[in-house]
Amino acid sequence: MIVKARGIEKSFGTLKVLKGIDFQAEKGEVVSIMGASGAGKSTLLQILGTLSTPDAGSLEIAGTDVLKLGSRALSAFRGKEIGFVFQFHHLLPEFTALENVLIPAYIAGRSEREAKPRALELLATLGLSERVSHKPSELSGGEQQRVAIARALINNPSVLFADEPSGNLDSKTKAELHKLFFQLRDQFGQTIVIVTHDPELAALCDRSLFMRDGMFD
Repeated sequence: MIVKARGIEKSFGTLKVLKGIDFQAEKGEVVSIMGASGAGKSTLLQILGTLSTPDAGSLEIAGTDVLKLGSRALSAFRGKEIGFVFQFHHLLPEFTALENVLIPAYIAGRSEREAKPRALELLATLGLSERVSHKPSELSGGEQQRVAIARALINNPSVLFADEPSGNLDSKTKAELHKLFFQLRDQFGQTIVIVTHDPELAALCDRSLFMRDGMFD
């Protein structure tokens, strides 16, 4: 089991956003989480991705009890084992596609010599071989999001979390991006957890869970 969460609770003031969530994802599984705005989807994803701490519950990722890690150890674990893709790609405008992809590898202490072949492989897999030296302003929205996906995968994470990854794209580009998630699963055995409002994407996933009022239906 790559992700195993039990009894996750989270409140903001008097508002209880998550009410004892259980969640798990196996290696190579693509799971979507759907629900209306305010249901708690993004809050859950932030907790699963170790960006936020639950008020109660347990969380294991790749066999590690992440809630017992200190801040420095957790940061190092997150950089190595967890990848993130958001609706807005957050690429650094002054760097090329290749340089953007390499940044998390450098942060993790890897050399360019070690990381560059992996970066080029990912960019090729994502159809960007001809765009490696282009800066974000020279790329389409779909291309920028694919660079963001390559960046998220550069350190071979155990799990990729995606929060509305196609929410900012036109329908054709969105369909292409959806196919890419499953290509990554098939080629690299990547576990992917996706928060989405898109029923077409959810229908493609191995499992689709629906959140309502801080619980799964």
